Amino acid sequence: MQSFSLLLLVLSAAPQPPSDSPPQTPPAAEARPADPEDKPVLAGPAQDADPSPAEDTEGLEDESLELEEMRALEGATLDPGARPDAEVLQSLRRLGVANPLRLRMLDALEEPTFREDEASAEMPRITDLSTFDVALVQARYDIPVEMQPLVAQYIQFFQGPGRKWFRKWVSRSTRYLPTMQPILESLGLPRDTVYLAMIESGFSPSAYSWAHAAGPWQFIASTGRQYGLHQDFWVDERKDPIKATYAAARYLKDLHAELGHWYLAWAGYNTGSGRVRRLMERHGTSDFWTISAEKGLATETKHYVPKLIAAALIAKHPAAFGFAEDEFVYEPPLAFDEVKLTEAVDLDVVARAAGASVLEVQELNPELRRWCTPPASAKNPYTLRLPQGTRQRFTENFAQLAAKDRLAFRVHRVKRGDTLSQIALNYGTAPEAILQMNQLKSLRTLRVNAELVIPVPVGRPTKESTTESALARKVAQARRSGVTVPRPEDEVPAGTPRGPVAVGPIKTEVISGRKRITYGVQSGDSLWAISQRFQVSVDDMRKWNNLTVRASKRALKVGSVLYVWPSNTPAPVVERAGTVVAAQKAPTGRAGTVHSLAAGESVWSVAQRYGITVEDIKRWNHITDTSRLPTGLKLTVSAP
Repeated sequence: MQSFSLLLLVLSAAPQPPSDSPPQTPPAAEARPADPEDKPVLAGPAQDADPSPAEDTEGLEDESLELEEMRALEGATLDPGARPDAEVLQSLRRLGVANPLRLRMLDALEEPTFREDEASAEMPRITDLSTFDVALVQARYDIPVEMQPLVAQYIQFFQGPGRKWFRKWVSRSTRYLPTMQPILESLGLPRDTVYLAMIESGFSPSAYSWAHAAGPWQFIASTGRQYGLHQDFWVDERKDPIKATYAAARYLKDLHAELGHWYLAWAGYNTGSGRVRRLMERHGTSDFWTISAEKGLATETKHYVPKLIAAALIAKHPAAFGFAEDEFVYEPPLAFDEVKLTEAVDLDVVARAAGASVLEVQELNPELRRWCTPPASAKNPYTLRLPQGTRQRFTENFAQLAAKDRLAFRVHRVKRGDTLSQIALNYGTAPEAILQMNQLKSLRTLRVNAELVIPVPVGRPTKESTTESALARKVAQARRSGVTVPRPEDEVPAGTPRGPVAVGPIKTEVISGRKRITYGVQSGDSLWAISQRFQVSVDDMRKWNNLTVRASKRALKVGSVLYVWPSNTPAPVVERAGTVVAAQKAPTGRAGTVHSLAAGESVWSVAQRYGITVEDIKRWNHITDTSRLPTGLKLTVSAP
């Protein structure tokens, strides 16, 4: 008991690290991102997990952690003959490699095996992978690591062709490892599972694959939703490194429970658990290497496990595998404050109130898809991350903002005939602000049913506040960032077909003694209707135009061209309602031709209809501003 009392005295006298200092973690390496073929949703409800600890309990949690470690140490010290059990060792790992309390506990326990910092330094340079005994380092990992031919090849790839990417990912890894590894461990996963995120995305929240997988853990939309990652007009939580790590941990835990081995779980993460399970049943084995040697797995999946092992081996021992310390520019650990917002707020306003840059706010909140936070209320607030140490400043400054310094937000669903300038006019805002809020550089044509965030000034601006309003600053910011707004006369109304729309027969010609008509598809056309019109069969129409049944639908878009070989002359074509553009230019020079402007029409669509230019219409009708033309206006559409 004397030695135990002395130990407690030493521990109590030693200075403790501040509770807000993140544990330091040795740099880890990353691998080239993989694009998963498929990540099927597992049956059953997803487990809920709080994506971020509550702010008001952070200090209490730190205190409880130290008490937990002390109790574990006390139990081990009271029984000097006992080896530390798994609970004690798990507690040691949670403290972090460089934590002074951890080092003092290791000294007391005389357990050098878990001094990962010292053990890594002792590992000699590996010059010949063929003679490298992986068993020497297996105890330093809580995931299975083996040396297979493909593992060696991936190590050589990271040392050679992939080196510049590897250096970048190692530098970025120090930002996320201290956050991700404790999350994995809290849900019962090995901490070294984090290397899967490295080979998936290189730790990039903005990573997006050909399979539409997003974020550091590369979730596809359906699997992300299954595991609680919200995706809508405002946010995509797949890109949030904390929320996505919780989801990935639950997903991998389910895969491991279903397939029985981490190698198989990793393979299932890449290609889907159903395929892996069927191959296990077909070959009668649960050995990944055996399954990988047979047919059934895609090459990417066969390489997935070896790539992860290679990344893990180099991650903890970069010097042993030939990487110098000065090759890396380590990023600081992810650290932030949190505030709860009860309304949608412009990120520019957030940044100014916090004394930070918009880029800093965006990097801490990669889930945001717009230049503002989502709509919120006192009952359902939105939690926003701010640079560490700025919460109080933000709270004070934000409470003092005047109405002219704020913007409200509306969501507009684009209708047929809408233009950017018209929408801005209707909401009393500016086109530049609309483009900026929706992260667009320019927009000449709007897509029908698309949704746009519309920034709206709060209150009525005065002459004194107009130049200093939030809207004015937003316009200036948009212009500085390269946003350009098309002239109203150059805008194309939403729903206007691209290019001239053909109307009925465009051209008739004789080829090898047979008449061929080039026909432009009109609104409401079908292959059957066209075939009846020209007294031919649908099968002949498909044969003449090399169309399959499936391709027929794509070929019948308004304005598409079909070839018809009729047996007699077709009836004259009558223009149908809804057709706005003629295939052939209307004859010019007919004095007195007048067009009455219909609802939804623009000068551009009228010009296309009559085969003239916007400048012609403006000149002939003495018009300077084309953005506010009333419905029913009589326009001269031919040269006087």
